[in-house]
Amino acid sequence: MPMSEKASRVPDPLLLLPLRQRITEQRLGVRALHLHREGHEELSHRFVEDTAENVYSVSKTVTALAVGIAQAEGLLDVEDLLVDHLPAPAGGYGHGVDGVRLRHLLTMTSGSPVLGFLDAEREHEDLAAHILGTDLVAAPGERWEYSNGSIFLLSRVIGERTGQTLRDWLLPRLFAPLGILNPQWFTTRDGHTWGATGLHLKSGQLARIGRLLLRRGAHDGAQLVPAEWIDAMHAGTSWVPTGDAEPEAARYGYGVWDCTADGAWRADGAYGQFLLVLPEQEAVLTITSHLEGRPGAEILRAVWQELLPLL
Repeated sequence: MPMSEKASRVPDPLLLLPLRQRITEQRLGVRALHLHREGHEELSHRFVEDTAENVYSVSKTVTALAVGIAQAEGLLDVEDLLVDHLPAPAGGYGHGVDGVRLRHLLTMTSGSPVLGFLDAEREHEDLAAHILGTDLVAAPGERWEYSNGSIFLLSRVIGERTGQTLRDWLLPRLFAPLGILNPQWFTTRDGHTWGATGLHLKSGQLARIGRLLLRRGAHDGAQLVPAEWIDAMHAGTSWVPTGDAEPEAARYGYGVWDCTADGAWRADGAYGQFLLVLPEQEAVLTITSHLEGRPGAEILRAVWQELLPLL
């Protein structure tokens, strides 16, 4: 039976049922599902009460959106050198730091060993100065390593150029137009938006960002993020290999991940926070979860097997 005929026999209100059943049976920890398909009614299901939760590294995707907006406003260019935006710390730049470009920060290929995960790093009184003053352990662009520190530096670049925190600068440009009026976002000890993590949103608010990605930066007739930038975030030339054995984590772009499903890409946060962009199906699926002790890829595989064939 052609897939189009099979899909036509599944009424919209029933599309999420197989995925919901698998989530329950396999205890995948999902808290909410939001499915948007162009030309169809929104579908959603909440397993628990909807409260603002840390979306973890989906924050990185939001920071990547901010970089695209800033580039369009002429504040920076993705090929700019980092040292052209952030001043040297008291002891000077670390060896190799003068070769780091903003693109390296976006793709987490800066070569800095300061990843922003250790308590001593997270609680540092001036984390940016600490990163900038530390010697690189690899040439910029040479290898990928998951890094909160790199994305935090992008937040600092925008802060340096605008005189505002990343969160405050994004309020009129992204959050308010999407109806997200007072989002909370963790800051460092010296008051700078973390950028890499710590953004707190309700699932419905997160779903609006998902629709923005699907629609290439457009919302209610306004272009909040340049369409060309959304395209660049997951372009073939933007992907870098991670070396991860998990197929769903093999390539990273500008704050987003490649997916094994044809054409799909995603924002991805710890414990199962996902914005799954499905261009071929003209759809985006937003998932919030709290899955501990198991890889979030289990949730992705459930989506590919239980929902994707129905779209």
